[in-house]
This record gives sequence, C-alpha cells and structure tokens, in this order.
Amino acid sequence: MEDERSGSHSTSSGPPDGQDAARAVLDKAAHENFPVAPFFLPRAWRADLMAIYGYARLVDDIGDGDLPPGGSDAELLGLDRDRADDPLAMLDAFEKDLWRVFGEPGGTDGASGTGGTAGTGGVFSAPRHPLLRALRPTVRRHRLPPEPFLGLIEANRQDQRVRRYETYEDLLGYCELSANPVGRLVLGVTGTTSPERVRCSDAICTALQIVEHLQDVAEDLRRDRVYLPAEDMKSFGVTEADLAAPTAGRPVRALIAHEAARAETLLNEGTPLVGSVHGRLKWLLAGFVAGGRAALRAVAAAGYDVLPGPPRPTKLSLLREVGATLRREG
Repeated sequence: MEDERSGSHSTSSGPPDGQDAARAVLDKAAHENFPVAPFFLPRAWRADLMAIYGYARLVDDIGDGDLPPGGSDAELLGLDRDRADDPLAMLDAFEKDLWRVFGEPGGTDGASGTGGTAGTGGVFSAPRHPLLRALRPTVRRHRLPPEPFLGLIEANRQDQRVRRYETYEDLLGYCELSANPVGRLVLGVTGTTSPERVRCSDAICTALQIVEHLQDVAEDLRRDRVYLPAEDMKSFGVTEADLAAPTAGRPVRALIAHEAARAETLLNEGTPLVGSVHGRLKWLLAGFVAGGRAALRAVAAAGYDVLPGPPRPTKLSLLREVGATLRREG
C-alpha cells in the first residue's frame, strides 16, 4: 500500500501530476445533497469513499463539460489539451486509464505482458490521472469489480447521445448506469453486499438521481438535456418552452410534484437498507436517505417551482431527516 501511495506523487517526465485539479474535484463533495464521507466513519472508509466520489465526480464533469479550463485533465490522460472539449474522446481516454487500475482488460498488463487481477499483487502500469491513482488501492483492498466504474462512464457517453427520455422506464434505465453503481460500490467498500441490500441501494440511488434532476431542470435544459419523461410532460401539458420560463406555472409544478412523489416512493422502498446494518454504517446510509428526503422537502417548500434555481436543503433539515430515518429504522 505504501508503494501505491508514494507512486501517486510521481513527477517524472510526462503530464503534470494534476493534484490541484484532483483537489478541486474532491472539494465538490461539500455541495452534494448527502454526506459523502462524514467524520464519524473509520478513516479507511473515508479515504475509500472519497476515492470513489472523486472518480464518479470527475466522470460527470467530463460528460457535462465542467472540467477546469486549460486542458490539464486531457494532458493527464494522454490527449492534446484542445481535446478537453471533446467529451467522448475524454471518456475513451479515461476508460483506458481506468483499466490501468485493474490491469488491462482480461487482467493482463499490456506493457509487461504479466497477468494479474486487482488484489493479487500483479505488476500493473500506473494510472495517469491522480484520481485514478488514488482509486487503485481502494479497488485492490476491497476487490471491487470494474463493472460499476464502467457503468458510470457509459452513462456519460449516453448523455452525449441521448438528450431526452420518452418514458419513466427509459429514465430508470439511465439511472441504472448513472446512479446505482455508486451505491453498489459503497456496499463493496463496507463489506455488506447482498442481493436484498443491492435492491434497496438501487432504489435509493435512483431516487437521489431523480431528485437531482428535479433540482436542476433549468440547468439541464441549458445543456440541451431534459430528464423529465416526455410522456409525463405531455400528460401534464408541459412543453420545453415552459421549462425555459423564469418561474414555473401550474402545469410544471404539478409535473415536478408527480416526479417528486415517484422519487419518495423509491426512497421508501430502499430505506430498509438502513435497518439491515449496524453501527456507523447505519448513520452513513441514513444520511444518504435523509439527503434525498431533505432535498424533496426543499423542492416542496419552493412550491415545486424549481426553475429559478435548485432548491437546496439546509443542514438543519438534513439532520432532522437523519434522526427521523434512524427512528424509523432503529
């Protein structure tokens, strides 16, 4: 493990080490609806959860075109700096770098020809991006599979191709790639994976993704993306012109309330996950559920008018929801 960590600070010839860019990504954790790696968790868990968060956040920043200017992330991934504005090229390069976390596809390091899989002590070429170098010890320590990480990349590829979703079921399919892998990785890090826990985790993660979409309707539309199902918009008499207005009219508010109710149903389905674990992990999972509930309360308090800007919960409302969740699932 020491070799892993010391290797992450290498400044040998090649691209810059990117530590400032990595810190900027990790700093975004403070602005999420839910606590990413709260202080009460064991230090090892906090480090592993932040490594996973850094990966997921960077993938989303690539897909959303939210990388810092200058193209340093592109250079870190072996691309020309002017390719930083090409999300698909960046995602391809990022996936290639991800395989350096695991070894090349099939468990073989292309550079040395040495076979090996994560956690076996095989000789792997080092990932280029610092957030992926930070991820490799987590993957090896918990023997995490590549599929959840690849799913997050594929979700962001889909964002480049698919800008609208016809049905709620179509949106759920997107959330299977964009949200559910994160919860499965949390279960993997904490050693609590089981079929029923995965089912509950998927419900919670999909709910959190839908809540985020509701908060960000106006911002997503500016990116030419609409995550409100087209069939629901038609049913409520809502057009994209309505979503571009400064404030929401009655049909938009009714539509947002409808989607919020769906998200709350999913949270209810997933909440037994909290009662299935013990100790500090129970607090962490309660925080995830509470973050979704508090965000939904903020949306409701805004009269379901999300167009002026994302309604955000206060820290006090989050703490209240944590307490309520723990009482229900105690």
